[in-house]
Amino acid sequence: MRTGRTTFAAASLFLTLGLALGLVGWSLLTPADARRQEIPRFVVDPYWPKPLPDRWVTGEIGGTCVDKNDHVFTVNRRNLTAREMLVATASPPVIEFDTEGNVVNAWGEPAILPSTMHGCFVDHENNIWLSGNSDGIAQKYSHDGSTLLMQIGMKGRCDTPTFVCGEQNDNNSSPTLLNGPANVMVDPSNGDVYVADGYGNHRVVVFDKDGRFLRQWGSKGTGPGQFGATGGGHPHCVVLADDGLLYVCDRPNHRIQVFDKMGVLQRILSEPGSPREGTIGSANDLVFSKDRRQKLMYTAGRAEIVWIVDRATDTILAGFGRPGQMTGEFTTLHSMAIDSKGNIFTGETIDGGRRVQKFKPQGEVPDKDLGAFMGHLHYDPLAH
Repeated sequence: MRTGRTTFAAASLFLTLGLALGLVGWSLLTPADARRQEIPRFVVDPYWPKPLPDRWVTGEIGGTCVDKNDHVFTVNRRNLTAREMLVATASPPVIEFDTEGNVVNAWGEPAILPSTMHGCFVDHENNIWLSGNSDGIAQKYSHDGSTLLMQIGMKGRCDTPTFVCGEQNDNNSSPTLLNGPANVMVDPSNGDVYVADGYGNHRVVVFDKDGRFLRQWGSKGTGPGQFGATGGGHPHCVVLADDGLLYVCDRPNHRIQVFDKMGVLQRILSEPGSPREGTIGSANDLVFSKDRRQKLMYTAGRAEIVWIVDRATDTILAGFGRPGQMTGEFTTLHSMAIDSKGNIFTGETIDGGRRVQKFKPQGEVPDKDLGAFMGHLHYDPLAH
């Protein structure tokens, strides 16, 4: 876990981060309150995954997801460097790892899959959903990847006036076409498909289990219910909590917006931490803890830290990680997944990240270590 200075004199400064953006902002846990919380400690597993076969190199990891057997799927962009192409082989776009980190399956035809692989989601029937941020499709595959079961949108044809993918779209309105979908989520109660249609459009769009348009919400801007207009990934994730609320990553505005299933805004949370100068935002992805009430939320942002948040009170409890390329550090922390045992898997993309890592829960933080443990909350990524 991250440690740092034990003084809390800067707490009031930390609390001001982004509060003006939200209906509700993050609060900071005091050391006394922290002792009454169950704060998990995470450590990186340096032996997961195992070495890839056949000299494979993945390129950027666009998305990570976990199936009902705790197998981890990564979707990667196969964008090898010139040096790698001389000595290595681009891996298949979709790789399935077992719990020990062994490759047990790999598949995907790049000409058919979404361009610039991005989103990965396993639904309640163990099907795999994929999306790509420079294309106009969301696809549903059988678990082994052998069968394309459904496609929303048209490959290479996006929701823009010219149908060219990659263009920003002020119309944001097609009931059949998408524009740079970042991620997908399926509601297990009825099969409705929620798409974070966010690299060209600025909306959450909902389809029924057969792919028919139901509703949408969102537009370009910085106001409540809007999504950031610049930089890409707006919205960047859409995640359903067990209580029926949708948590949507608004990356350019450095916040997470919470809606009901009909798109009614419930509250806004400013993403904790500061994005690095020159990056395109924070609030890349999030997952919930595996307890019955989903007490904790883990968020990934461009501060290169996984923040641990009490979901009921929107209180920051702790975090782990730091910028860097060593084991346990992050370079462009982009996606997250969590298995039934509470292991967290992270995917990294540009600037040399290009990997998946596993972090294992190791019990709670002892009271005697709490001061040092909480001190990391004052870590300023812009100063390091």
